[in-house]
Amino acid sequence: MSSAASPRRIWLCADDYGISPGVNRAIRDLIERGRLNATSVMMVGAAIERSEAEALQASAKASPRCAIGLHVTLSAPFRPLTMHFRPLDGDMFMPFPKLLRAGLARRLDREFFRAEVKAQLAAFVDAFGRAPDFVDGHQHVQLYPQVRDGFVDAVAEAAPQAWVRQGGRNLPLAQRLASPKAMVLDILSAQFRRRAGGAGLGFNPGFAGAYDFTRAADFGELMRQFLDGLPDGGLVMCHPGFVDDILTSHDPMTDVREREHAYLKSDAFARLLADTNVTLG
Repeated sequence: MSSAASPRRIWLCADDYGISPGVNRAIRDLIERGRLNATSVMMVGAAIERSEAEALQASAKASPRCAIGLHVTLSAPFRPLTMHFRPLDGDMFMPFPKLLRAGLARRLDREFFRAEVKAQLAAFVDAFGRAPDFVDGHQHVQLYPQVRDGFVDAVAEAAPQAWVRQGGRNLPLAQRLASPKAMVLDILSAQFRRRAGGAGLGFNPGFAGAYDFTRAADFGELMRQFLDGLPDGGLVMCHPGFVDDILTSHDPMTDVREREHAYLKSDAFARLLADTNVTLG
């Protein structure tokens, strides 16, 4: 009689720790419940003072396989840590559509991005006392043309043991074509994987979690789709949070974060993991 298949161990990563106190509380709650095993931290966020870093470390101790990464942030409404960073929109980073267009048009200087990513890595080390387990990017900035060159250079120099997030999916073409947003990530990620691999950096073998945040969606059904076909070691990004004034002033993703949190703490999510033979442990 054949034995049951070994469970797939995936990364379920909550982005944006540090963007607001409400998001931070929701992420810590899910880590302590064993419903997340990774989170990435914005070192330029409005809620990343030392007490918030210490609280995250305390929550992660209760879940020893929880990875803590750096959420490199290079888009508005956030501001750079380096003094002479360019290009800017006023005193802020550019909005991400402009940044992507500038990269596609080869109008960016990778050295500004290398220096800024290194500064955010140094801020992470200062806050957490160690290098991040992995490095990803807010609004997928690490995948953008030219930005990715500076990003990869900085991680390879300052945190070579960290793995980096790519956003490509392991799905048949027909399924990939169903989501235009995710298809763009597939294309950008193919180039990112080549660049990261050439620098000796590891990366996740599969990715899921992109959807239209502006439309009301059944997050439970989306999560089932995300897990379908995701390989062992693949990553699902999520954005749980509690809405507060700081979040509302910094990000258009608000109520959707509370819906994600409610689902991820639910019995329905635990059943889905069991039904699909997936583990976060």
